[in-house]
This record gives sequence, C-alpha cells and structure tokens, in this order.
Amino acid sequence: MEYIFTLKFQLAEADRDADALVERLGAGGCDDALVGIGQPGRIALEFTREADSAKSALMSALSDLKRLIPGGRLV
Repeated sequence: MEYIFTLKFQLAEADRDADALVERLGAGGCDDALVGIGQPGRIALEFTREADSAKSALMSALSDLKRLIPGGRLV
C-alpha cells in the first residue's frame, strides 16, 4: 500500500547547504520524497512511500533520515 505523509526537520548548521542536502537525500534512498527548503534552517519532506503499514512507512522514512541528516531534529 502507498502512504503519503510529511516530516519536518530543524537542520544543524552542517546540513544547511540545500543543494548538497537534496543530492544526499536522493542518493541515499529518499527519492520518494518531495523536498521543501523554503524556510531557512528547516526542511520538509512529503513522502509517498510503499509499505505494509503506515507505521512501517513512517519508521523506514525516519530511519533513512536519521542516517542521512544525523544532526536534524524532527519538529
């Protein structure tokens, strides 16, 4: 099943280069997310993720983001 959800993160100083961050997200497996970088120091990701359950979709996205944006804080 396909699940659509949005996650918003406060970024650490090291992750504020928007172009580099978008490239890293795509290369790291988050190519199923629409990335919003309009607010300085924050990022919003609207996922359309295939999974067996909503919980599984959310947890896999959070796991990917923790690996790719280790200094980010979910807001």
